[in-house]
Amino acid sequence: MSLIQVCVLGSFSFALCKALAFLLQRTHGIDLDGPNRGNWLTGNIMSLFEGGVDYCVHIAEKYGGAVRLYGPLGEIVYVSDPRALYHIVVKDQHIFEEPNQFIMSNKLVFGEGLISTIGEQHRRQRKLLNPVFSTSNMRRLLPTLHPISDRLTSILVSKLPADGSHKEIDVLPWLSRCALDGVCQGILGYPSNTLSAAENDSYAEALRKIGPLIGKLMKVRSITAFVMQNCSPYWARKVLDLITVPWLPTQFMADIREMRRIVETMDSASRKAFLERKAAMEAEETPDFIDTACRDSDSMTSMMDIMLKANAVSSNTERLTDAELLGQMNVMVFAGLDTTTSALARCIYLLAQHSGAQAKLRSEIRDATKILEEDGDMSSAELPFDVLMSLPFLDSIVKETLRLYPSLPVMARATSKAITLPLQFPARSRSGGYTSAVAIPEGTVTIISILAANRHQGLWGADANEWRPERWLSSPLTAPSQVQEANGSLDGEDAVSTSRSAPVMGVKDGVRFPGVYSNMMTFLGGSRSCIGFKFAEMELKQVIATLVLRLHFSLPTEPNTQGHVKEIQWKLRAFHIPVVKPPAGDGVTPQVPLNVRLVKKDDFIWNAVV
Repeated sequence: MSLIQVCVLGSFSFALCKALAFLLQRTHGIDLDGPNRGNWLTGNIMSLFEGGVDYCVHIAEKYGGAVRLYGPLGEIVYVSDPRALYHIVVKDQHIFEEPNQFIMSNKLVFGEGLISTIGEQHRRQRKLLNPVFSTSNMRRLLPTLHPISDRLTSILVSKLPADGSHKEIDVLPWLSRCALDGVCQGILGYPSNTLSAAENDSYAEALRKIGPLIGKLMKVRSITAFVMQNCSPYWARKVLDLITVPWLPTQFMADIREMRRIVETMDSASRKAFLERKAAMEAEETPDFIDTACRDSDSMTSMMDIMLKANAVSSNTERLTDAELLGQMNVMVFAGLDTTTSALARCIYLLAQHSGAQAKLRSEIRDATKILEEDGDMSSAELPFDVLMSLPFLDSIVKETLRLYPSLPVMARATSKAITLPLQFPARSRSGGYTSAVAIPEGTVTIISILAANRHQGLWGADANEWRPERWLSSPLTAPSQVQEANGSLDGEDAVSTSRSAPVMGVKDGVRFPGVYSNMMTFLGGSRSCIGFKFAEMELKQVIATLVLRLHFSLPTEPNTQGHVKEIQWKLRAFHIPVVKPPAGDGVTPQVPLNVRLVKKDDFIWNAVV
């Protein structure tokens, strides 16, 4: 038997023994109701993705805010109850930790960024980064997005017929390129220019490929965690060398080799950009340059600049290492690419579906630009930050889309010790009755259902499953401050219940979800919430406002040669993936084909009810 065979067989046997021991010592019998177990080995957990959005919402509506599901390693708790989520992401977040395989695989791919660290290291990183994503810094970064959204619009305009008629265009690759240029320029200060380039450079290509590959290789996360925990860096690399040898012919091994190439490409390019920025910063010989730079918008060209300056003036105990700073850059770029592309595509698709809402939005943007043009403050759709972020209907469309279709539909946690999880609303128990608290054993996987929470009819209304942006117009434009929740500083059993003098969306009888963004769970809550949600919201609004002012979007109408009209379907995977349903499409290839034309005078007219 060869050395490779011995290593592989030994590793597999050890992992199998550990899995069997884990299964045998697990306590079963979580007192919750749920759907049938399904497959005896894998359980029913994959039904969340196979059944899509409707299934994810249906089981929460049927069984309550806590549902028992099954995975390969036993029972799983599927949670969408507001009080339970408050305990998971805020009060008891030290017990509900991100699974070890998630942390370890992220560390291998991205380095020591926020999604790869826990405990004191994560707290220290978060403390430095929270001020970096302040509103004042977002205001400084918006001008970097203006030319990118203008370039996207100009490219789409150049593809249209001169007579003003529509043309079917797959907008998804263009939105993806726009999102990529936005995160590279805004976060790294790296001009990827994928909108203009005929071909992507190696770094841009790696960024576009890594998301789908991570989805393909989800099953090896547990193996990754095992190797990283039980092997030194030297032997971990040896194992990687063994499994990525080019003569292993399977597609799975080819995907692993491609993932290794992409990670090395990303690391090389981001490290180069990081070192260049750091060297430029250190060349400045002003002791208090951070204070000066923060007041000088011209010197703040990217999140990397802001972060490096903030880190330079931190105390020695709070300062991040170069490896940690590099990890933040990798995480931010990855997190901002696929999620922003998904949200942009969904917004444009929904506006194509709802022509009245599209016209109303276009009218709002035109009115804002006219006022500024009269004052001589602007040209095109380059709205200043405060104007862009305060447009009521644009804000409503973005919020409603992010509520109904969060880019990440579910997130996982694992309990580090046994705990009793209280519920705001009783959930169905095994016996068929109802329970207001759930005893969860140590090591249990808990699924945070962002989808079901954002569609909770008790808090969002009977029409919670409908896309109705007007619901936000009766709510204050700026949601109540949730800084305490974001930092995990709320105390007391009733912290999830708040008192508001004015009606606020997502709040009923003082009860709401513990999310950092408009009372929804789209960007989570607590100290592991999405730290870059303000940048994402700003980028979404800037691109949508620029596109809608000049272009009109509608669903495909032209039949193909077989007489079939393209119908877009959104499949639920790690992200929402748009495809064209058979027989007009293959149901696999990501695409968003829409009819696009130049805006006409009538496209600004909308009815009071849209």
